[in-house]
Amino acid sequence: MTLRINRRALLHGSLGIVGAAALTTNERPTLSDTTKADERTLTGGTAGSAGTTWAAVASPLISRRADPFITRPVAGMYYFTGSVPEYDRLVVRGATTIAGLTAATETVIWRRPASGKMGGHIWAPELHRIDNKWYIYFAAGDKDDVFRIRMYVLESALADPRDPAGWVLRGQIVTEWDSFALDSTTFAHKNRRYLVWAQSEPEIAVNSSLYIAELSNPWTLKTKPVRIATPTRSWEIQGYRVNEGPAVLVRNGKVFISFSASATDARYCMGLLSADANADLLRNASWTKKADPVFVTNEQTQQYGPGHNSFTVGADGVTDVLVYHARDYRDITGDPLYDPNRHTRVQRLTWNADGTPYFGVPSGGAGPI
Repeated sequence: MTLRINRRALLHGSLGIVGAAALTTNERPTLSDTTKADERTLTGGTAGSAGTTWAAVASPLISRRADPFITRPVAGMYYFTGSVPEYDRLVVRGATTIAGLTAATETVIWRRPASGKMGGHIWAPELHRIDNKWYIYFAAGDKDDVFRIRMYVLESALADPRDPAGWVLRGQIVTEWDSFALDSTTFAHKNRRYLVWAQSEPEIAVNSSLYIAELSNPWTLKTKPVRIATPTRSWEIQGYRVNEGPAVLVRNGKVFISFSASATDARYCMGLLSADANADLLRNASWTKKADPVFVTNEQTQQYGPGHNSFTVGADGVTDVLVYHARDYRDITGDPLYDPNRHTRVQRLTWNADGTPYFGVPSGGAGPI
């Protein structure tokens, strides 16, 4: 059958919780969670000096910014972008430290047109530096159908992505199907550049699955899409059958893709895919989905619906940092889509003895738990 989907249907539904608040794994990180290491990670200071503790990092890092994306440092600068509650524009801010992004001036680099295509909801931007140019990947609906979501790319040849003057539209990312598509991310591996995204594939009775393809340029697919994940497990189908928000991390001989699942209320959570770094990433069989979610609502820390993450690196250039959004409360009045209080959070990502990432519990950015 053909499944017609809009974002309101995807996100609206009764509230619930992803299983228990406890971790669903017995694995533990092998890296030591020392206070000094965490002090240096987000502030760039010397451990023990004034103003360099995790407490100095605002919690949340940035209020009312969902689907957060923080770049790795480029010429000494971190850059941030994310969804704004009005879903009407693209914003970028920059700072020399992750902690500095809280108070950094935010620039509007693009606004949706008043009519036509891209005049509807604007969602989930990501900022990537490719071949000395900046690219913003984002999703947009049409003015007369705000939920007719498709993926688009902007390009800037300027050194500073906060300058609106540099941005030009390169167009829509055209996939195999003209259907609901969003949350595109890109990464390079072994001299090939890939796109990973979420889409509603006709004839598959789920809201969105994850796909991968090679790119011929930053906005054009070179190969046919390969489906690498479909929501089937109990924690992926709470409210709606959703796999979305992919984020890529290559470490320890593996390519990891974290992703978000279920409705975007307190049931929203994160899962993990992995493939051998030497495998053919364009084969479905190369990818394995972890049986349990890796990041879920936690009552103790009062972080609800953590998800749609990205990864960056600390000031030491080594420490991996998890970037995500979450709410401070469970109960939502009305449609979760229009609740503005998904806030940007950051915390340290550590590693298990088997080389897989250890997400822990959402701390809200106040430090390691």
